[in-house]
Amino acid sequence: MRQKPLHHRRPAIAAVAATIVLVGAAVSQTSAAAAATGCQVTYSVSSQWQGGFGANVTVTNLGDAVNGWRLTWSFAAGQTITQLWNGSHTQTGAQVTVTNAAYNAAIPTNGSTSFGFNGAWNGSNPAPTSFALNGTTCTGAVDPTTPPPTTPPPTTPPPTTPPPTTPPPTTPPPSTSLPCDIYTAGGTPCVAAHSTTRALYAAYNGSLYQVRRSSDNTTRNIGALTAGGRANAASQDSFCANTTCVITVIYDQSGRGNNLGYQGAGGIGGAVQPAVATRESLTVGGDRVYSLYIPGNSSYWRDGHLTGIPTGAAPEGMYMVTSGTHVNSGCCFDYGNSETTRRADGRGTMDAIYFGTSCWFGGCSGSGPWVQADLEWGLYPGGSSSWNPNQRAFTSKFVTATLKNNGTSRFAIKGSNAQSGNLYTLWDGALPSGYSPMRKQGAIILGSGGDCCIDNSNQSVGTFYEGAMVAGYPSDATENAVQANITAAGYR
Repeated sequence: MRQKPLHHRRPAIAAVAATIVLVGAAVSQTSAAAAATGCQVTYSVSSQWQGGFGANVTVTNLGDAVNGWRLTWSFAAGQTITQLWNGSHTQTGAQVTVTNAAYNAAIPTNGSTSFGFNGAWNGSNPAPTSFALNGTTCTGAVDPTTPPPTTPPPTTPPPTTPPPTTPPPTTPPPSTSLPCDIYTAGGTPCVAAHSTTRALYAAYNGSLYQVRRSSDNTTRNIGALTAGGRANAASQDSFCANTTCVITVIYDQSGRGNNLGYQGAGGIGGAVQPAVATRESLTVGGDRVYSLYIPGNSSYWRDGHLTGIPTGAAPEGMYMVTSGTHVNSGCCFDYGNSETTRRADGRGTMDAIYFGTSCWFGGCSGSGPWVQADLEWGLYPGGSSSWNPNQRAFTSKFVTATLKNNGTSRFAIKGSNAQSGNLYTLWDGALPSGYSPMRKQGAIILGSGGDCCIDNSNQSVGTFYEGAMVAGYPSDATENAVQANITAAGYR
């Protein structure tokens, strides 16, 4: 977010940008829904990681107008679709059929529609070589001169008919599951998972964060006490005894290498300082741990566009546990998707949770703090710059905040006390005007706006305990299960 004055499992595989364009002609029009003379399909893999990938598909009708469409193809290497948006799908073996949603059934002559999906792969991920629209084969060869689209064309759904979301799993995850296990079970795997307090996978036993002491500038990685357990605060205490320690790295638990470094000298470069490691201690499940306590002038960042962080109009979700007692109105205490350029690059180039007391567009009711969406060039309390009357303040010591965005038409903001209670839906509806489709760049920001820290200092304050970003649009059931796990974790 552009700054405002203070007053008012393995390393990921690089993202693939493979695009295939296929064109064909039909024999005849058999119904009002049939393509009459031709069609074109552009298939683009927007991101790829170990075992998974995201893809965008654009369908252009070169024949008579259609009202109702069906696109079919076969995967060549055993890939499977795990979640699809702007349509519905079935898959039998390699054969895939995607049909329109209610709001994008009509495609005029020379008009286009698009959908996207997340998939799973094992070993290789070649693009399909043939598609058919309403039975009309679109054949052709790969066109190497055609770059992949940075975003699919927007669709225009009515706000009362949101695109379908992945249904909750029929078998609930086991009670030992932690947030990223729950997201994975719901079909929306974590692509980044960060915490200074606990593991976010039941099997995770690696490092949570790194501290550096001022006495000799040496570092130590702080891990969990046990697999799936809380942070080893005693290790930090012994290392930092009689000196000052700062947090230099927050490690990504997802296995994709999306570790967050501080935006300052000695870190990833920039103008701010790492946060002091001992500003706030608390207990989680009875074990003493430390938070990432940002008093201003600290921020953490990672360019994750090649390591699984959604880009363009791909859907994503995220959550964080923060504090309602350590906030201000400075721009902007965020966690989520941000610019790789570390500049304010325009509408839709960010997709991050904001928590604080900033009333960006004015007209707010009360004094906050509020959960809002930082979509760049605006902190949105709902679907427009007008105040959302469904907003509410969260002033408890521990707060859960969530955001999900399908990238083309719909986003949702939720919040709750992180010690008890269910998530409260603040907004679930259309994206603001000018933000469809989204143009996410795939960096990760924590503790500041996206253009904070190359040449200016961070104005925001806040506290971060844990959070994760996921590929895909998580179901309400999945988010509810994550909230239940957070309240059961025992933040005190």
